[in-house]
Amino acid sequence: MTLQLALRHRFAGFALDVDVTAPPGVTVLFGPSGSGKTTLINAVAGLLRPDAGRIAVADWVLLDTKARYCLPRHKRRIGYVFQEGRLFPHLTVRQNLLYGRWFAPRNVTPEPLDRVVEMLGIGALLERRPAALSGGEKSRVAIGRALLSAPRLILADEPLAALDEARKAEILPYFERLRDEISVPILYVSHASVEVARLATTVIALQGGRVAAIGPPERVLGDASAVGAREVASLLRARVVAHHDDGLSELATAAGALHLPRVAGAPGTVIRVRIAASDVILSRAAPVGLSALNILQGTIAEIQPGRGPAARVVLAVGAERLIARVTLRAVAALSLQPGQTCYAILKSVAVAPEDVGR
Repeated sequence: MTLQLALRHRFAGFALDVDVTAPPGVTVLFGPSGSGKTTLINAVAGLLRPDAGRIAVADWVLLDTKARYCLPRHKRRIGYVFQEGRLFPHLTVRQNLLYGRWFAPRNVTPEPLDRVVEMLGIGALLERRPAALSGGEKSRVAIGRALLSAPRLILADEPLAALDEARKAEILPYFERLRDEISVPILYVSHASVEVARLATTVIALQGGRVAAIGPPERVLGDASAVGAREVASLLRARVVAHHDDGLSELATAAGALHLPRVAGAPGTVIRVRIAASDVILSRAAPVGLSALNILQGTIAEIQPGRGPAARVVLAVGAERLIARVTLRAVAALSLQPGQTCYAILKSVAVAPEDVGR
């Protein structure tokens, strides 16, 4: 179901002005603090009445100021996942989950409890109370409660921001399952490019209340003007070939073999890998005698000088793009030009587990 967000709202010193339509899946609002993410998601939730605009999920309209229509917040059938989980401390996990069903319309059948429990891996937690749960476990229960309310839209407002890196890595696969197995559209707020790379179907990059870029994650994350030069990254599609005894997994990409610390997935599984542009080293000749195991071959598609001493070199690898962030001095020293064959060098340990998703 498509998601239409056309809103204008003004605060003292800040104005939000967006007009976008996103395809089905997970739409991520991405940007720094103060860019308008929270204002936008609050308007969708009905917590803020914007000055003008229209919000709709397919043909289901939540707001249309021209028609003087605003669906009350309690009728919006939105499942909201907050940063803190916000579980009822006096209820067990099972009771917290079932509480969500009170908000499901009588003429709509919510997801079966057993399926939600299995999807989120919380079967062993059902009789516990929130005080006995870790941060990651609370987040999974909060997701389940939102699902069991039979929502037509799920809002996730930086749900991983309060978790440490280990807990984030624990939760991300469950959001991936939610994206892949549930037909409910998700509007997800984040300022972490790793989450964008793992989860997004569509990215809306916000800056100063306006849309800096919109599109699939591989395009937006490669746009320095949208995400900032230091956040630029590539997304490569890869297939798991084998898991080796030394702890590395071998992946096949359009640019060649990629060896990474063991990834989840049986041989044949297709995954996507985020590669930060600053972690890529370039060579005109096929390098030898290096400790780096990953040497990917491509053709220089373009060279984009930045505002400072750095440049983005974009390699075409099949139908995909691999971006390297190098200095202008390196570009000159190597005499890099579009159309040349070039080799991208990447250390296996440069790619963290959270950079790999399905």
